[in-house]
Amino acid sequence: MAKGHRSQVKRERNAQKDTRPSAKLSYARVSVQKACFVLDAIRGKSVEEALGILTYNPRYASSVIKKLVESAAANAENNNQMNRSGLYIAECYAGQGPIMKRVHPRAQGRAYRILKRMSNITVVLDEK
Repeated sequence: MAKGHRSQVKRERNAQKDTRPSAKLSYARVSVQKACFVLDAIRGKSVEEALGILTYNPRYASSVIKKLVESAAANAENNNQMNRSGLYIAECYAGQGPIMKRVHPRAQGRAYRILKRMSNITVVLDEK
């Protein structure tokens, strides 16, 4: 922890913040592994190319990630005054969220656990 006055500590912490436009979705009802298949397909692509890939990708995660990319692009235009045509996907990753644990009855009174996984998906854009 940095030493000094509280305002000085905050100033140092804010200086290290990433200023690139981004969007984050918490508690997406898709597993990390399934989301990463889609994220790997769009990493490094331009925003327009990524939206084209996501539109015609049959996976469920692609519809969720498409909304996230559109949100990040809107953040770049409105908050950072960036031109949409020059944006590309600099980073995109999915981390594990909470897991809903459910019980499924099986034969002879046994119970099997069903794990309904969630993920936290982040998309970071940058200008070329």
